[in-house]
Amino acid sequence: MKQVLRALIIEDEEPARALLSHFLADFDIIELIGECSDGFSGLKAIQELRPDLVFLDIQMPKLSGFELLELLDEWPEIIFTTAYDEYAIKAFELNAVDYLMKPFSKDRLRSAVDKVIGRTHTKAGVQPQLQQLVSAWQSEPKKLERIAVKSGSKIHLIPVEEIEHIESQDDYVMIYCSAGRFLKKETLSDLEENLPKERFMRVHRSHIVNLDQIARIEQYGKESYELLLKNGNRVNVSKSRIKELKQELDF
Repeated sequence: MKQVLRALIIEDEEPARALLSHFLADFDIIELIGECSDGFSGLKAIQELRPDLVFLDIQMPKLSGFELLELLDEWPEIIFTTAYDEYAIKAFELNAVDYLMKPFSKDRLRSAVDKVIGRTHTKAGVQPQLQQLVSAWQSEPKKLERIAVKSGSKIHLIPVEEIEHIESQDDYVMIYCSAGRFLKKETLSDLEENLPKERFMRVHRSHIVNLDQIARIEQYGKESYELLLKNGNRVNVSKSRIKELKQELDF
């Protein structure tokens, strides 16, 4: 009996969803179980429907394809649909993941689906390649405007200006903001690279602070300092960073 792949489309543009759905109607190996117009509904659908295969758009306004993948505990097979340029496509090719460059033909779609079928027959998943791709995206320098985190069944998009400070916890970071605190699997170094330099500073190997949230610098002992933040939290400052911090704050 031929295996049928239960597939989900996550794409914010209706014409693109319609075209992909139209193409897939001719694939007897594919059972289309749903279509989602944004990353939030797509994440919920993946968790509830547990598809074998997801056609995932990268550039979506509410929650991007990469942000969605960050929030999943387990990944189905993924075929990315993207309008990225040739340089970004190199990342997909280097990590051996399947992608469809918009606009794509039915033959190109069939080629991507055949690759997925081949992997499912040999039980060779694409999880390590996806992990490498997501990690590369996290560490790629970019203008970070928000951070997506999951708390229970809820998704929070934290604007960077609402972040008070960030604390390293091994392979995770704890993000403190006006809405509470949230744990995210990411490194402090990657966040340091992408947060706005004029607003955020790494003051300790374990802490990044929003400079606007500093109430005062307090000294205890001969060469030890800590920050009192406006929310009442206290953050240690390393000796190597105190001079730079005082210069930044004009203290």
